[in-house]
Amino acid sequence: MNPDLARFSVNQMTVKQLSLPELVDACVRLGITHVGLWREPVQAYGVEAAAKLVRDAGLTVTTLCRGGFLTATEPVERMEALGDNHAAIEEAAALGTDTLVLVSGGLPLFSKDLHGARERIADALAVLAPYAADRGVRLAIEPLHPMYAADRCVVSTLTQALDLAERFPADQVGVAVDTYHIWWDDQAPAQIARAGAGGRIHTFQLADWTTPLPEGVLNGRGQIGDGAIDMREWKGYVEAAGYTGPIEVELFNEELWARDGREVLAETAERFLAHVS
Repeated sequence: MNPDLARFSVNQMTVKQLSLPELVDACVRLGITHVGLWREPVQAYGVEAAAKLVRDAGLTVTTLCRGGFLTATEPVERMEALGDNHAAIEEAAALGTDTLVLVSGGLPLFSKDLHGARERIADALAVLAPYAADRGVRLAIEPLHPMYAADRCVVSTLTQALDLAERFPADQVGVAVDTYHIWWDDQAPAQIARAGAGGRIHTFQLADWTTPLPEGVLNGRGQIGDGAIDMREWKGYVEAAGYTGPIEVELFNEELWARDGREVLAETAERFLAHVS
């Protein structure tokens, strides 16, 4: 293990061009001991096979992405969403991670009711949180930048995420603190302190804000150091709030995906050392 990378975790999407065995091999070669995994490639490889692969390599799975999408109004759609999240919780437990990240879901088609959508998330959490706790898994509500509120996540701030999470025990529901989504919010530092005081910072994720945003905006998460976010400042906030866990770099970026994945992983580790450690 590279001691300077002891807290560094690479999210699988950062180098999605690598197969899971290629990612594991590259991590071992670079002395990286933490990975965040995504459900779709893990399912394609096989959950139990993936769990054995990372375990045998000595890697720790910091998070599984993603559960959520809990805002539907139709009963059949809501039952399907709960079933999918039950499966995600089982997958997280099988992989040995204690954290399932939730992207809560956007507005249902033709709806304008943000408040109602957020309440349906709470209703779903009341079902999912104890189920997850019984399997040693915590749910981490991730607020996404407001530009995603309509179609992807009606939870846009840490304040909103904590207002939901605090209805449940801290060891069941907390938050994901992601620089890309909250760096613009001048209330976020105080909310990080609030989350830390309650033991609710379940994961800390990094991506930089670069412009112009790409068409569709989803894949605009910039490489560490290329954008407007002071990563050390945000690391300072979460550490002051008591967070000492892994720091996960999660990038969605077409230019990075077009490059050699091992090269991107090595560069990401170097950027972590230069801009975060």
